[in-house]
Amino acid sequence: MIIGCCQIEIHLPMSASLKDKRRVVAGLRDRIRRHNVAFAEVDHQDVWQRAGLAIVSVAAHRPQLEALFESIHREVSRDIPGEILQFEVDYF
Repeated sequence: MIIGCCQIEIHLPMSASLKDKRRVVAGLRDRIRRHNVAFAEVDHQDVWQRAGLAIVSVAAHRPQLEALFESIHREVSRDIPGEILQFEVDYF
């Protein structure tokens, strides 16, 4: 059994309030959770234009998780109105 933990930091330059940021994060959360993963905002909760996210999943083999996180990376890159500052995956 392999556990994969993905940490994503995003910059949202068009966000003018915490409400704008939360709207983007909630939409992203709803799309990402279709992959059957755990999702949480873990950093920069009080900053308007940044979000620190953690996504975790468990699989029998590492290649399954690598494919999953690559799919999530493509989806986040395509869907956020900003840029990815950091995308890091650790396996345990």
